[in-house]
Amino acid sequence: MPRKGMRSVYFSTSKTLSASSSPYNYPLRSRPSIPLFSFSESMIIETISIAEEKINKWNPETSSYAKVTSLFYESRREAKEFIKCVNDLQRAMHFLLTENPSSEKLVRSQNLMQIAMKRLEKEFYQILSTNRDHFDPESISTRSSITSQRSRSSTTSDYEDDVGSEDEIQIAGNSISEVERDSALAMSDLKAIADCMISSGYGKECVKIYKVIRKSIVDEGLYRLGVEHLSSSKVHKLDWAIMELKHNNWLKAVKIAVTTLFSGERILCDEVFCTSDSIRESCFSEISREGAINLFVFPELFLKSKKSPEKIFRVLDLYNSISELWPEIESIFSFESTTAVRTQALSSLLVLGDSVRTMLSEFESTIQKDSSKSPVTGGGIHPLTEYAMNFICQLADYSVILSNIIADWPLSVQTPMPESYFESPNSDDNPMSALSIRFAWLILVVLCKLDGKAELYKDVSLAYLFLANNLQFVISKVRTSNLQFLLGEDWISKHEIKVKQYATSYERLGWDKVVSVLPSNPTVTISPEESKNCLKRFTSAFEAAYRTQSSWVVLDSKLRDEIKVSICSKLLPAYRAFYYKYRVTLRGDERNNLESSVKFSPDDLGNYLSDLFYGTGISGSSSTIASTPSSSTHSSRVATLRFSFKPRRCFSF
Repeated sequence: MPRKGMRSVYFSTSKTLSASSSPYNYPLRSRPSIPLFSFSESMIIETISIAEEKINKWNPETSSYAKVTSLFYESRREAKEFIKCVNDLQRAMHFLLTENPSSEKLVRSQNLMQIAMKRLEKEFYQILSTNRDHFDPESISTRSSITSQRSRSSTTSDYEDDVGSEDEIQIAGNSISEVERDSALAMSDLKAIADCMISSGYGKECVKIYKVIRKSIVDEGLYRLGVEHLSSSKVHKLDWAIMELKHNNWLKAVKIAVTTLFSGERILCDEVFCTSDSIRESCFSEISREGAINLFVFPELFLKSKKSPEKIFRVLDLYNSISELWPEIESIFSFESTTAVRTQALSSLLVLGDSVRTMLSEFESTIQKDSSKSPVTGGGIHPLTEYAMNFICQLADYSVILSNIIADWPLSVQTPMPESYFESPNSDDNPMSALSIRFAWLILVVLCKLDGKAELYKDVSLAYLFLANNLQFVISKVRTSNLQFLLGEDWISKHEIKVKQYATSYERLGWDKVVSVLPSNPTVTISPEESKNCLKRFTSAFEAAYRTQSSWVVLDSKLRDEIKVSICSKLLPAYRAFYYKYRVTLRGDERNNLESSVKFSPDDLGNYLSDLFYGTGISGSSSTIASTPSSSTHSSRVATLRFSFKPRRCFSF
């Protein structure tokens, strides 16, 4: 019968076959029920003869050529014919098993089938081994959806019609790269072999080869990514710097492992074993489960490492990585047998979230317990303020992650401060309100602590300057970070008003005594003696105030200028009016001692005041200050200070 006639079999629904009924050495293997086809005697003989010719040609026991040559590499078209012969032989064997179980033809067919399975087993191994580069996870995971869909929906008959055809290669070449094309064709070969071996009852051999080779590839990939097995005892012994390196490497590795390595492996399993859900689940689970669990357990081990001020940010990075990859993790490890992988990833995510909440509480507690008793020289920025605000600003960069972590962690504190002081505006409408309140509360804790630090200053005016400096620093950090979006303009405006109140209190306590020396009404006429005494008292008061405040600092240039302008507006107009009214009188009555009475001109006062708040101090032990500070000296002192100032070290736990 011509080969074309082999296709003229018909489908029968009357009965199915079971391998257990065979008295011969037919493999008693679990396989899907196969529908029966009706064969004539001549068709059976034809089928067995064609199969015998094709199978023996590629029998490595009888052919040296077949021993060293790959069927699928040598000729994809002949490989297609080989698969077809095996499938035809399988159908014939099922027919014989029912119609004539004692037939010599069945024994002959069984021997041929065993030879064919050994050949396909070898081909399966060779394709997996020699196409490692084509089966790299990146090529697999980025294949076009068209190719993927075609491969997923293809059956053995699709393979018979399409494999090796020039049309298929042309289509593949137009849609994907050469490497991706080779990967797709090799997967088609594997799928065809797997389908054939599974339907013939030899799925166990096929699966064993697949698991061994692919697991070694996954394990090697994880090793190259730097994923290693760490124990708790080993983690405890590692320095923070080493753990930080491992942390940074893990952040890179986990994304590649999930989106490329495991994703590609899942696609390969799904396509090669698409006809059997149980087999593809078993293969993928055994290949990936151990490595994936080892990958996702690292965050929990990292939490057991040594403490560090930066640890919370490293933990947030770990949380963010798993959180972003969670949809892929759920999809890739969706099998029941890979539940342990999902459980481990979720466990790490939950433990990381708990750890972040604990660290935030510890940070707040550390701020509240700070007991440093040394006031900052010149009322400058306290190290606690610098550390706390740098910490909080960096936290604000993780606002999206933190909003998830603290969503079910309401702020529960007892404070005498009104809620409006730390609560963000429109909290009912703002999805980030819980996080905004948390940040506002942390800043409030810092500000309350600074109030206590201000009490360390003996000079009350300096205490207010200290508060103005530190609150202005806080506002500046808020404006230049993500905190501005979390706290809002209302919060910033309220605290800017507070800065002005601190500055006003400083001016009142630091300069009102100097201003009060001058007559409240400069137009009122007084005697030369009274005017002389008034100027002397003014000179003495100004010198005392300037000497005291010359070492004080205002680091924010805008605030510094605003305070200077305010002081000058109170002091200079009154002094200028008094100075010009009585200068002539004093010169006429006591010309020789004029300098002792009138030590400063209005311009001199302006120069001195402009020199304030740079922390330069007064050199020497003279009880008086020079009457005319040169502009060059002033500029030099200011420039020296500006370029020599260095931020203090951050406060640490």
